Amino acid sequence: MAAVLPLEPSTATGKQAQARRAPKQQGFSFGKYREIIIAVAFFLLFDLGVLVLNFYTSFKIDQDTVAINLAGRQRYVSQRIARTLLELDAARVADKPYKPETLAELRAGAKVFDISAAAFKEGNVVPGGDGKPVFLQPVTSERGRALEAQVDAVWKPYFQKLQPLLASDKFTPEDLAGALAYSQANNIKLLNIANDFVTETQQIGASRASTLRMVQTGGIVLALLNFAFILFKFLNRLKTSDAAIEAATEENREILQSVREGLFLITPDFKIGSQLSQSAHGLFGRTLTPGQDLFSLLAPLLPDKALADARDYVQLLFAPHVKEALVQGINPLSEVEAVMKNRLGQEVVRHLSFHFNRVQEGAGVRHLLVTVQDISARVELERKLQSERQRSQKEFSMLLKAIDADPAMLRQFVARAEQNLLEVNDLLRSTSSAQGETAILKRIDEARRRVHAVKGDAATLGLDTIAAQAHQFENDLDRIRQGGSAGGDLGNALLALPLPLEDLLNKIGSLKSLTGLQKPVADLAVSGEAINGVLARLAEDIARDAGKRVQPAITMSAIADLPPDASDLVREIAVQLVRNAVTHGIEAPISRTGAGKPEAGAVTVQLLRGETEWTLSVRDDGAGLSAPRIRRKLVEIGWYTAQQLESFDDRQIVAHIFKPGFSTAGGVTMHAGRGVGLDVVQANVQKLGARLLLGSTPGEYTEFKVRFAA
Repeated sequence: MAAVLPLEPSTATGKQAQARRAPKQQGFSFGKYREIIIAVAFFLLFDLGVLVLNFYTSFKIDQDTVAINLAGRQRYVSQRIARTLLELDAARVADKPYKPETLAELRAGAKVFDISAAAFKEGNVVPGGDGKPVFLQPVTSERGRALEAQVDAVWKPYFQKLQPLLASDKFTPEDLAGALAYSQANNIKLLNIANDFVTETQQIGASRASTLRMVQTGGIVLALLNFAFILFKFLNRLKTSDAAIEAATEENREILQSVREGLFLITPDFKIGSQLSQSAHGLFGRTLTPGQDLFSLLAPLLPDKALADARDYVQLLFAPHVKEALVQGINPLSEVEAVMKNRLGQEVVRHLSFHFNRVQEGAGVRHLLVTVQDISARVELERKLQSERQRSQKEFSMLLKAIDADPAMLRQFVARAEQNLLEVNDLLRSTSSAQGETAILKRIDEARRRVHAVKGDAATLGLDTIAAQAHQFENDLDRIRQGGSAGGDLGNALLALPLPLEDLLNKIGSLKSLTGLQKPVADLAVSGEAINGVLARLAEDIARDAGKRVQPAITMSAIADLPPDASDLVREIAVQLVRNAVTHGIEAPISRTGAGKPEAGAVTVQLLRGETEWTLSVRDDGAGLSAPRIRRKLVEIGWYTAQQLESFDDRQIVAHIFKPGFSTAGGVTMHAGRGVGLDVVQANVQKLGARLLLGSTPGEYTEFKVRFAA
């Protein structure tokens, strides 16, 4: 009979007082439940009796099955003996030698028949149908014994006639003729007796099966009648108890429906009590049921380690010798993140806090009162504060790196980045006047080139915050470009970008204030050694992020002799080609060692001045350009079909690496995957009035050369 669960006070002291005021439960009374106990005892007795009879009858049926199978085998063996005698006689008439396999079959059949016939009379171990030994019980029925005597009367003379053939291969024709004559005279008789014996064994098995069914039916009927009696008595007692329980719990129900926290009790075996607050269901996002295991409920919400810790903690609280106040601070469920569905069926993340208080009775702990609160708003506020602190730390770290950077390079970066971002802003603002989707897409590509250049410049100076923000801005441009190609409104979509662009400009403005930039950039001098250093560091940073190793060799000192405009273009080209070389050219260490190369790839950058022209060379000893791979990528991204590419030679295929939006990378990362880097290179080569030369051998190297007038 279920016990009434009164609503306990929220403190341990109150619970103890409530427990002292509650009347003591009466001890177990045999007289009160005498009828039910006796009925249950009979029920168990019936079940035990049926079970014992089932085991015994099933054992006998198994033995009968063996007898049926072996009786059938006797019938088959008798036919096999007769057939082999005919085959031997046919060989004798044809004056051919007897086949060894025929003699072996005759001897095996005679041996099996003789052993089995003896076992049916006395019982013995015989070979089963699968060749494994089985114990054959003797036939005990009156008809079975009579049939065995008939078999014995026919078989013994038959077996004697077969002895010369069984003992040796040198038997006489007279021996064969005698055995064959006896076989032909008595085979039908022996077969009929064997058939009758099979029928007898089957009838014995059917009789046992019928007995088993009767026993089972009788036992089940008695058990059902007994169960009906138990159910009747139980329902009568339950009806009487329900009225008292309903009256005692009505006040608790009203209170539990009104509180906002999840409240319920758990027993020492971690089962939820019968009284739960209405809010508990909503906090868990599912209907809780009394008797449900608390840790089964928490299992989807916690990793295995946290679930085990929570179980240990709750067990500690149920130990009366452990001070409750001392273990409150190690509660592993003080904050739990849970993913559940709201009323609209949408998944939402909630943060729940569990607190446990003891409900004591005397010196023992009877229950734990569990209080569940939704602390999502507090956790969200803490995360926002933490995110803001991290952002501030990153910006502070960026400012420290900016202070350590080469002053001239930093000032040039600030000027170039500000100019590029303002031009991007102008491009976005002018989209409303552009006619057609093609024109807008061209503006997007130009904006992507400029933002990509800002990202590359920031990465060379170690300004990771600005590089990451520029990378995110590229994501936004890519998303708008892809959405526009599917029929979206490109012009309106671009108007949604001023906020991230303004944030980037604000960061550039902070750096501008830090540098105290006042004089024109043309008056600043950037040393060639500084360019060499930042390019080498850029190559090493990209390699580290990609899990590669690289040994850069940078010789760009002559860049200081170029005019400012040309110097900026050459530097941007070098940055993008170094990024491309490390990301796409240099292989992973394991691939390089497998190809017989050093683990660290070589990236060589040179700027040389000739008599009539300058040459910028960027070379890596990586995987080289693979025309088949580029061809597959063009089909994969849907630019061409395989049939369209059949007319392209390898040179035309490789030329697509300079197209905006084309990349052989598997996915978009900070350093690759957008198809913008070589697009920036080609645009700057055109602005420089230069020529771009490309050389590559698969598996050996890739080299870009930019030649322009001195």
